[in-house]
Amino acid sequence: MNCRNVPGNTRKIAPLLLLLCFLLTCPLAQARVELRPCRNNMSPQQQIELGKKVVNEVYQQMPVLPDSSPVTQYVQALGQTLAAQAPGYRWPYNFHVVNVADINAFALPGGSIFVNLGTIQAASNEAQLAAAMSHEISHVALQHSVCNLEKEKRVGIFAGIGEIASGLILGNSTLGALAQKTIGLTAGLSFLRMGREAEQQADLEGVGILYDAGYDPRAMPQFFETIQGKYGKGGAQFLSDHPNPGNRTEYVNREISSFVPRARYVTNTADFKRIQQQVSGMRAYTAKEVESGVWKRKDPNQTVSTGVNEYDAGAPVGTRVDTTLPQQWITFTGNGFTMQVPSDWKAAGDRNSAMVAPPGGISPSADGKTGNLVYGVLTDLYDPDPQEAGGDTFASLVDELARENPGIQAGQISNIRIGDVTAQSVDAVNRSANNGNGEHDWIVGIPRERTPLRYFVFVSPAQDSSAMRPTFEHIINSIRLSTAGNK
Repeated sequence: MNCRNVPGNTRKIAPLLLLLCFLLTCPLAQARVELRPCRNNMSPQQQIELGKKVVNEVYQQMPVLPDSSPVTQYVQALGQTLAAQAPGYRWPYNFHVVNVADINAFALPGGSIFVNLGTIQAASNEAQLAAAMSHEISHVALQHSVCNLEKEKRVGIFAGIGEIASGLILGNSTLGALAQKTIGLTAGLSFLRMGREAEQQADLEGVGILYDAGYDPRAMPQFFETIQGKYGKGGAQFLSDHPNPGNRTEYVNREISSFVPRARYVTNTADFKRIQQQVSGMRAYTAKEVESGVWKRKDPNQTVSTGVNEYDAGAPVGTRVDTTLPQQWITFTGNGFTMQVPSDWKAAGDRNSAMVAPPGGISPSADGKTGNLVYGVLTDLYDPDPQEAGGDTFASLVDELARENPGIQAGQISNIRIGDVTAQSVDAVNRSANNGNGEHDWIVGIPRERTPLRYFVFVSPAQDSSAMRPTFEHIINSIRLSTAGNK
């Protein structure tokens, strides 16, 4: 029986249950203010869409382990167990592991939660790790970051497929600038820095989620003590991004005292012990290494390395792009796929979200800062709201690209074969793009079982679309999906 005083209307205690609690002398808490989401003007769908865009920035600015990593898969499974106990709106919670040594975690609007590898390494047992994750889930449920963002009144504006891609990947759009200034190191996005009131609410809601999921709620104050013991008061990045509201351990313990004691709690599991042994031998990046970008040139724990040299956004402009079919090719290794690209092309991004272009294929925009993809291919994942997709994810993707790119005209969607997989394809033209010279976009989507759609957009100026087609077709025909990326 759960006799704890739970906020919101998702955990109301029936009168009969209350009577039973009294008869059984269950220790009940005095009534406290119900915790409800902070007031804001963003709909759930708007929050989800914002979160998806910021997720792309995280992947560009921080070394995120791939979904195929056993550590990530473990954290994802644990996260879903905890999220099932979260109150309120059923956000599409998803979980990721950042290959950084500092003890920290952060949650984006709409349900994306990132946990540093250092947090997993520091936890003594699964309950302590679950405590940190429950805290972050609570920030999503209570919509704290959205309220912070509205206070900052920051807006991201995108125009043109090339600009969308390079803005997300190179971090130079308005949203990119936001992330570039605030996401680096271990600082986290500025609107993810919580005030003391939000932290106290996340502690109280989080310890309730922990309890409801069957874990020992005492693991939360124990983990705070672990952090403080390693870093000292205020020294840990977690405590910097999540300021101590004051007497944190005291009020969390007081909340725990209101719960009905269970005969057994989950403290540790065989899965955690297995993962703990694995992460103990993994080297995570330091804050300085993340700041310097060295992680983009290395591949510890299979974080990034695409096999293709990094695109130099500061290279001289005006290079004439060779549109003839190349003779030499190199393998680009993505998350769940590989593809052959011309040997002199270079990549920006990582294994999940990337743009690969020839020398001169990215040109500066009018502001001299934002890079525009003029020649090349971009690839990313698309995971729409099921109700919006209406069962046709690729058509939903094409519609969304059309909404983001005024003037784009897409043709008829058709099926094509890529190896032994049936994919979907459509040609689109945007006559106003590319400084008015017109842009041709060949959009290809590859369905993946139980995972978001993997899509590719082959971009070229309208007048060079025929010349570039053989190169693009070679790339498409070379794509091979791995088993891990198709689950």
